[in-house]
Order: sequence, then C-alpha cells, then structure tokens
Amino acid sequence: MKTNKDLNLNIEEKELLDSFNKGEWEKISDHENELKRFQKLAGDSLKKDKRINIRITHRDLSEIKRKAVHEGIPYQTLVSSVLHKYVNGRFIEKPEPST
Repeated sequence: MKTNKDLNLNIEEKELLDSFNKGEWEKISDHENELKRFQKLAGDSLKKDKRINIRITHRDLSEIKRKAVHEGIPYQTLVSSVLHKYVNGRFIEKPEPST
C-alpha cells in the first residue's frame, strides 16, 4: 500500500488516498449499470451542439492559436474551454507579470 509520502499528490488527492486507505469507501453493487449511467451523464453534459460565429482581430486569433499550440489542443477547444470556465465562475484571470 502506497502512502502520501510515496507519491507526489496535491491536498485533495492526499485526502482521497487517506480515505481509501482507512476503508471509508464502499463498493458499488451494480457497477456496470452505474458506469453506463455516469458515462451517459458525462457525454450529455459535454455534448457541443451549438455553433457561434464571432469576429475578432487577426492579432487576437493568432495569439489564441499560439497558446493552443503551446497547450497541445485545437484553438477552438481552447476558446470553448475559456468560455465554459467563465460562465461557470471558474475563470481566474492572472495578473500580467511586471517587466
């Protein structure tokens, strides 16, 4: 059994591992049906079924594409992710570093 010290875990992961190691977790009796149910819920919540068209400057689009390449994702995915985080109140803007 691995301990928190054996792994590079964040606080939440350490709490989960401690809880598991203490035997606080219960096995799901109908695992297959629960898995299918949660897969459907996840798929439904992530389905992208609407399109939008926006006009932005060439410079902004180039910068978005550059950042997407840096992240290793398509630029449309990056834009969608930023919008999703914003509407759910999880978008946190970091201040620009002083030069």
